[in-house]
Amino acid sequence: MLNALQDFASSLPDFLQWFGVMLISAVPFIDSYFGSVVGVLIGLPPAVAIGVAVIGNVLSMLGFVFVASGVRSKVVAGRAAAAGAGASADSLASDRSSSRNEKVRRAFDKYGVAGVSLLGPFVLPSQFTSAAMVSFGANRNAVIAWQIVSIVIWGVAAGVAASLGVALVR
Repeated sequence: MLNALQDFASSLPDFLQWFGVMLISAVPFIDSYFGSVVGVLIGLPPAVAIGVAVIGNVLSMLGFVFVASGVRSKVVAGRAAAAGAGASADSLASDRSSSRNEKVRRAFDKYGVAGVSLLGPFVLPSQFTSAAMVSFGANRNAVIAWQIVSIVIWGVAAGVAASLGVALVR
């Protein structure tokens, strides 16, 4: 898979390769960490590779967060309307989670937004973990802030490691 991503980004004209890295970094499961590695491997300066990988991942994550937040707001409002004016919207928010989100939910309950954001790449991509946390009722702005911190940390770590690896091979 990494070779296919590298081939895609390097097949673009030199002046657009950074954009290719940004695009692939927006794809779930690739995120900033694989995106920055691809950028370094195709010859972009490490700072550029890491920067555009982070930007692509952050933009994608923001899209997922805002969609999840909008859906959750409509669901909670619909339940409140159905239950009557006396029920609180928060008490009507369902904490049911699909089997797919079960790991994220357990981690969310145990570690909170910061922990899931920083450790999330071991479970699911940042886009999915951020959307899941918002759907669980986490504060959207806190999720965004911690996800950005996580995306930057993982992108920098992977990009620096790739740069050091490339330097060792040369």
